[in-house]
Amino acid sequence: MSFFCLTLVIQFVCHRFLEYHDPTIEDAYQKQARIDGEPAQLDILDTAGQPEFTAMREQYMRKGEGFIICYSITDRRSFEEAITYKNLIDRVRNREDIPIVIVGNKCDLEHMRKVSSDEGSSLACQFGCPFYETSAVLRQCVDDVFHGLVREIRRKEREALAAMEKQNRKRNRIRRMRAFFKSLNIFRRGHSQNS
Repeated sequence: MSFFCLTLVIQFVCHRFLEYHDPTIEDAYQKQARIDGEPAQLDILDTAGQPEFTAMREQYMRKGEGFIICYSITDRRSFEEAITYKNLIDRVRNREDIPIVIVGNKCDLEHMRKVSSDEGSSLACQFGCPFYETSAVLRQCVDDVFHGLVREIRRKEREALAAMEKQNRKRNRIRRMRAFFKSLNIFRRGHSQNS
């Protein structure tokens, strides 16, 4: 997570803007929220986004339920790194359907914009995930990001559960059909022996 994403976390959890932060290996935050009428416990981990912590970051990626990929609208390189992070998450998790949201932060600095809103939206569309533009300074759309991620996690959980139930129904149908044909086979053998 980058500094501009950390400012969102601090704003979401503590309702204050962080002017400066000295990155550590990791910072952990917790917040309870009610999202769509259901309670949610958010355990948020900032992995500092620094290259020297790559192994630890990958370990956290294996365990995370969802991810916020954040870039600054004033920094094209951070936008390009967002693609790298998404690919890294997919590689570490060995699948592409992990819940994520894409966030363009610092929308209060419109006059310094280097990444258009359309580019962010297009990237999110490519990844099949929600997109938000935020301002940690103004607390604009901050809650939407975290609530949106929880909604993505819940949606993917429901989809996985529905797929498992469908698979179980299919297995049960096959078992019943096998049992039926087995009983027919027994009936035929018994019927032919009586003849």
